[in-house]
Amino acid sequence: MTVISELRECLDPEKVSTIAEVLEEHGTDRWSFSHLPEVVVFAECRDDVVAVMKFANERGIPVTTRGAGVGYVGGCVPVEGGISLSVARMKSIVEIMPEDGIVVTQPGVILKDLQDAVSELGWYYPPDPASLNECSIGGNLATNAGGPRCLKYGVTKNYVLGLEVVLASGEILHVGGRCHKNKTGFDLLHLFVGSEGMLGVITEATLRIIPHPQTRAILTATFPEFVDAAGAVQALLNAGHLPSALEITDEFTLKAARAYLGENSLPPGKAHLIVEIDGRTKAVAGELKEVREVLNRVGALSSELHADEEACEQVWQLRRDFSYSLRATGLTKLNEDIVVPRSKLVELAAFAAGLEEKTGIPVACFGHAGDGNIHTNLMVEDYDDPVVREKADAALDVLFTWVLDNGGAITGEHGVGLAKKPWIKDALGDAAFAAHHTIKKALDPKGILNPGKFLD
Repeated sequence: MTVISELRECLDPEKVSTIAEVLEEHGTDRWSFSHLPEVVVFAECRDDVVAVMKFANERGIPVTTRGAGVGYVGGCVPVEGGISLSVARMKSIVEIMPEDGIVVTQPGVILKDLQDAVSELGWYYPPDPASLNECSIGGNLATNAGGPRCLKYGVTKNYVLGLEVVLASGEILHVGGRCHKNKTGFDLLHLFVGSEGMLGVITEATLRIIPHPQTRAILTATFPEFVDAAGAVQALLNAGHLPSALEITDEFTLKAARAYLGENSLPPGKAHLIVEIDGRTKAVAGELKEVREVLNRVGALSSELHADEEACEQVWQLRRDFSYSLRATGLTKLNEDIVVPRSKLVELAAFAAGLEEKTGIPVACFGHAGDGNIHTNLMVEDYDDPVVREKADAALDVLFTWVLDNGGAITGEHGVGLAKKPWIKDALGDAAFAAHHTIKKALDPKGILNPGKFLD
């Protein structure tokens, strides 16, 4: 009997697939690399995950967990083959309990569906990566996903109260719970958030929810130069404002957006700022007036108020369209979610311009100015061409080296995966890298969970 036949004996055969199209789909994400698994298993409950992990652990078979598959760093690519364990069918919202301020969910639930379900009860789950219509909660947990509202509300880990995790051995581990305060033992809970599927398989999460803001509104503004918009970011924060989102966009991205969406889609200016304010209706109205005064004082060319829900959504759709605009240039977008200290925003823009001049590779910068997580996109002509790839990878090395030298991080929300593997030792340092190995060996002694990634 073959291993796949044995696997079908352990599970409902309908959950085990070796169909070529299924293998191909589960061999890649939105990064440029792919590798086929030998088999795909569609888990529908915790017991399926337990059975797979016990089976794989006994035989030393690699297991790579997959959610919605919309990552940007090759994190769910099964580089050593084996089993691709999909949790996409585990899509039940188990419980919403505003009395406890929690929602309990399986990992396959799409983020937007979770947000909508909570919102219907007047509650709010703030983490909001741009792929919220496609990404799953499991993937958000695996990468500690962020999004525009991190400035005020924090990232995914700030909302995780409890987890149910199946370890490599098939044992079930419960960490945290339903309490909003819990200092019992080591913080194992957040060890799994951001672990990129290398320490266990999350099968259920208890997440914190908060009362939904009464209203929100947005001010958009354009500026003569990126440096002016970056200065406006600091001016707003120094004036005591804490927007729910604060997004900056550079000249290259704006040119691409105007070409893709129409010249009049954005007012004139070489830099663009989105400032979202939320809270009580009267408070938001008063703060918007003050924010506009700050923007005008620091040299905004124009500012526009978007005062209702529909108008706000139109702004966020414009922001999401920036990525599509860059793709419409015909160039390949190497999407690097680097982070720098907020005081380095202007230096980052100057560095990006210098990198473009030195390499001839256009660089488009936009993203979360409030927390320094600026998506620095290298726009290359044909990344499949070995010569172009070598040149682009050399430019990435220069970028990541500069970021680390300036107190930054090589990833803020996408994760390390395969894409950033060459820089992980420099990013962590020897002692931290060794500590990662110690933890990995303790929880996955045979190294079967998501092998081939940044610890190998």
